[in-house]
Amino acid sequence: MFKIAVASDNEMVAEHFGHCEEFKIFVAEGGKVVRTEDVANPGHRPGFLPNFLADRGVNVIISGGMGGAAVELFNSKNIEVIIGAEGSAEATATAYLRGDLKSTGSVCHEHGR
Repeated sequence: MFKIAVASDNEMVAEHFGHCEEFKIFVAEGGKVVRTEDVANPGHRPGFLPNFLADRGVNVIISGGMGGAAVELFNSKNIEVIIGAEGSAEATATAYLRGDLKSTGSVCHEHGR
C-alpha cells in the first residue's frame, strides 16, 4: 500500500500546502488508486503538518507550493515532496503513479527561504 497526499482546495491542487482546505489521500496498490480518503486540514502550525501526514502513513505529498522548512521536515521523514503541481488533485496523483509528475523545486517565497 502506497499513500499520496495532495494538498487540495475544491478538488484542485492548493497553491500553498499549509493553507489548503483538505488533504486528499490516494491509496494505491499495484500502481492504481484503490481508495481515496479526505482529511480536513487541522490547521497550519510550524512543523505540525509533516508529522500529521507521516502519522497517516503518507509516502508522497503533492502541492502547488510549500515552505522550505516543511520540505526539510518531509525529507527527514523519507516522504517525497512534489511541488509546483497544478490541476485536479486526482489527475496529479494519477500522473505521479504513471511517473509523469515531477517536482519543480519551487518553494513558497513568503517564508523567506
